[in-house]
Amino acid sequence: MTETSLQEKNLQILPKKAKDRVFDRKGSLPTEYFKDQLFDLEAKGELIVHRIEEDNFVEVRTKFGRTKKIPIQNTWHHKSCGQCGHIPGYSTAIYWLHRKLGLKYHDPRDQTSCTAWNYYASSASNPAAQASIAIRNFAQAYQDGFFPLIHCGTSYGHYKETRNEILHHPKLRDQVRRVLDKLGKPLVFPEEIVHYSEWIHAMLPRMKEHITRDFSNITVTVHPACHYHKLVTEDAIYDKELYDGQRTAVVSSVVLAMKAKLADYSTWHDCCGFGFRHILVSRDFSRSFSTIRKIERMKEEANPDLLLTHDTGCVTTLDKSQFAARAHNRNVNIPVLSDAQFAALALGAHPYKVCQMHWHGVDNKPIMEKMGIDHVKAWDEFQAQVKRIENKEIEYITWEDAE
Repeated sequence: MTETSLQEKNLQILPKKAKDRVFDRKGSLPTEYFKDQLFDLEAKGELIVHRIEEDNFVEVRTKFGRTKKIPIQNTWHHKSCGQCGHIPGYSTAIYWLHRKLGLKYHDPRDQTSCTAWNYYASSASNPAAQASIAIRNFAQAYQDGFFPLIHCGTSYGHYKETRNEILHHPKLRDQVRRVLDKLGKPLVFPEEIVHYSEWIHAMLPRMKEHITRDFSNITVTVHPACHYHKLVTEDAIYDKELYDGQRTAVVSSVVLAMKAKLADYSTWHDCCGFGFRHILVSRDFSRSFSTIRKIERMKEEANPDLLLTHDTGCVTTLDKSQFAARAHNRNVNIPVLSDAQFAALALGAHPYKVCQMHWHGVDNKPIMEKMGIDHVKAWDEFQAQVKRIENKEIEYITWEDAE
């Protein structure tokens, strides 16, 4: 099925005038506006709103036509457990992009996990504990003087749900305030909850000026992360120029900005298979869903060179599940990267020192060759740095060594 016909098919199932409703800012909106409530609570002395600095943001459109501020720099990086543990090149690519653009950021050492996996997968927590963890992190960012930028789609979705709870439940605010008082921290909530992929989307005009590799012969499919565009849907970025505003714009916009070919497929809206609880209790189901419902559909309908997504669980599940399907001779073998790694590679980042492609499960050497990367030479350069670490000449690979 062609990209155009797939778009037409998806638009046919929308309610009448849905396209106009999405971008009609004067019409009735389906949700209350959190900022009105947030600033009202600040005026009443209930909390502090951490504002994005003037002249330090780009405005983007969200699903129902409202604007959202995306900070340019002075960002406080709320890291992801899974990225740091399973896909380290994901996080380092995000940092590398900041450095490439000459933008100031802070990598905190006192951030805690959001613990949302505990919340979604096991329900072994409670609202006061979850909200206190979220706001402790926000308070730390506020005290450090940097604005939070969330790396993980799970944290991003969870924090937006936490915001709704804080805004609507005075009892919960009181419980959280007591916890924060013991920690010596104020009850702070950021003006916007911003995902790193939104920052990449906003920075694309600047990134395009630094492209060094030709990706025009690369075909890419996109998986939009559920916790980005399905939880508190009105806060995700949409663009009328991309799928007529009927799908989130992030990630797809990166493919086009890096001059690669954006390919469509029919199960784009489906979960990657991770799903939190069933990745823990029914992993075979997760792997089967990921490979049969997602990867094979992409192969049959678009046959891409590469799949991009923007969440830890999505990259992990779509990439690491394919080994099981290969054992059963399924039609898989699509390399999977984050949008951050893809953008960094386009701008000239080292595939192993920065993007750490060797941590991925699917063989990505063929896609590196299509990107014009000499992976043999790159691997030798990486191993030379590893040898220096083994010989205790250096403690780790510095940013200067990664260039």
